[in-house]
Amino acid sequence: MKKWFKVVTLAFLAIGLFGCSAPDKQSKRTVGIVISTLSNPFFVSLENGAKVAAKKEDYKLVVLDSNNDPVKELSNVQDLVTQGVKVIIINPTDSAAVVNAVKYANEHGVKVITIDRTSNGGNVITHIESDNIKGGEMAAHYLDDRLRGKGNIIELQGIPGASATKERGEGFDRVIAKTNLHIVAQQPANFNRTDGLNVTQNLLQAHPDVRAIFAQNDEMALGALKAVHAEGKHDILIVGFDGTKDGIQAVKDGKMAATVAQQPYLMGELAVETAVKAIAGKKISPNMTVPLRLVTKFNA
Repeated sequence: MKKWFKVVTLAFLAIGLFGCSAPDKQSKRTVGIVISTLSNPFFVSLENGAKVAAKKEDYKLVVLDSNNDPVKELSNVQDLVTQGVKVIIINPTDSAAVVNAVKYANEHGVKVITIDRTSNGGNVITHIESDNIKGGEMAAHYLDDRLRGKGNIIELQGIPGASATKERGEGFDRVIAKTNLHIVAQQPANFNRTDGLNVTQNLLQAHPDVRAIFAQNDEMALGALKAVHAEGKHDILIVGFDGTKDGIQAVKDGKMAATVAQQPYLMGELAVETAVKAIAGKKISPNMTVPLRLVTKFNA
């Protein structure tokens, strides 16, 4: 009986030892990424880049979709913390609303990387983005050249409160203010194609003489394109932002004038590679910028 008792005791000790260490070992080889919405092709491309990098690094990648809902975003972060991940990559739904999620991760010793949109608070070890201000400036310079410094413009803005909305608008508005072009309307369309269609339809009724539309992402630009064609106004120049597959195709087809192309796939790759470095305790830069390029029919 004594011998049997010792065997059983050792068995339970072994189960306890390996049962506790296995999840921790697994969590060290796992990176979590919380994406604002996977209904937008831009973020699908970002996700694909992240998956490729995770496979290359031999890491498990857990991808959670926030559906553009800050409450869901916080729940996703809490879920990843419970799973024991060491680093969470967050693409915020909103720069202000995401602060609670970032702080929750901080309180539980989990490092946070933000991507594309910033967080207004909490401790973020690095932020990966395109230079959104410069991208807005590129769009403005392009329209100034095409319109030869004369004409009215509509600006479709992204989600209010998102850093990308603020920064793209800042760059665009700053350059336009130095020209003879006029922004006759600015209205949020929430980075959404349907909203871009509806908002543009309404604005064209109020401003039928516009010569160009700047949309702060390609989804809104494609919605605006549909509205413009429905009105028979095929001469209105439309410039988008992101360089999504659909956006670039519209530029190739001559339907959109241009798009300021980001590289979401590269951003996703870089985010995971950086997360792996952070887990290994390596030094990383507090801010990383991925290059932009203006895509027109000539280089699409």
